[in-house]
Amino acid sequence: MASFLAFRIPKIMNQKSQEFLTKYLNNASPTGFEASGQQIWLDYIKPYTDSYFTDKYGTAVGVINPDAKFKVVIEAHADEISWFVNYIDDNGYIYVVRNGGSDHQIAPSKRVNIHTEKGIVKGVFGWPAIHVRDKASEKSPSLRNIFIDVGAESKQEVLDMGVHVGTVITFDDEVFKLNKKFWCGRALDNRIGGFMIAEVARRLHEEGKKLPFGLYVVNSVQEEIGLRGAEMIAARIKPDVAIITDVCHDTASPMYEKQLQGDQKCGLGPVLAYGPAVHNNVLKMLIDVAEKNKIDFQRHASSRSTGTDTDAFAYSNEGVPSALISLALKYMHTTVETAHESDIEKVIELMYQFIIQLPADHDFSYLK
Repeated sequence: MASFLAFRIPKIMNQKSQEFLTKYLNNASPTGFEASGQQIWLDYIKPYTDSYFTDKYGTAVGVINPDAKFKVVIEAHADEISWFVNYIDDNGYIYVVRNGGSDHQIAPSKRVNIHTEKGIVKGVFGWPAIHVRDKASEKSPSLRNIFIDVGAESKQEVLDMGVHVGTVITFDDEVFKLNKKFWCGRALDNRIGGFMIAEVARRLHEEGKKLPFGLYVVNSVQEEIGLRGAEMIAARIKPDVAIITDVCHDTASPMYEKQLQGDQKCGLGPVLAYGPAVHNNVLKMLIDVAEKNKIDFQRHASSRSTGTDTDAFAYSNEGVPSALISLALKYMHTTVETAHESDIEKVIELMYQFIIQLPADHDFSYLK
């Protein structure tokens, strides 16, 4: 772990960018239904890029210097975990199936938005009162027993609301600040990444930086169900190098085992990943950039795969040298995902500094 505690990153996030982040996080973008969030993201990034394009499944890409032969990607994913309506019983209670890695244990008592063609239908995950539960045989929440109540008294009443099997559901929660330094809410995994790459584009534009290569700012869809959006867009762009940003666990928070999950903590800077998909020469350049610019960073080892879009880009085409910059996050896949504002700014700073020092046509090959 590098330590430059006396160094302070200049304030990067301004009022406009914080308003964008709030709007972007509060908008629902469940996997497979990311279009509204992607439009918010595109509207923000367009002034800072030369062109943009989207693919058929909704991945959005802003491009700086699109005619350049050498292509560099900075990437995040736009989708959030959610639920699908799976079954409606005769009394109007709704049972669900996951869309991504939604956590059944946090569901009881949560408010939800059910996204119908008629508009949002409000509901709640119900749960039996503590007074009537048998301590000796108390059941834990599971997909077999969690249910949503929309105030209906029959299946037909639910159907009349526009709710049917396959309707997508998100938690009804909005972002807020904890102690003036933590951003807290649902879907920081990984729309905070989409925010960070957009801020890199903004800074490049506002500081008038001219790049000797094409920069593709990529906000991919469908990461939460297997990196599918990244697979599709990597095949289309065919980049020469890719820097991915996602989140990782803050293992200093309660109930983690550092022997198994590593040692990462919010507030100590970006987390650089090690693993087979991470290209060592790209990683070394990131470390050199961090040390040169006195940016605090942490390290994390991934077994076999990173579980992020890094894997999709690295093994695409004929191989794309790739690296992963993670943001330490508390309470992943809950409605109170929590990230430190200083870490957010340092990830932006590290990506920015990496890009402005990268020479055109740099060869990251191990053997030459």
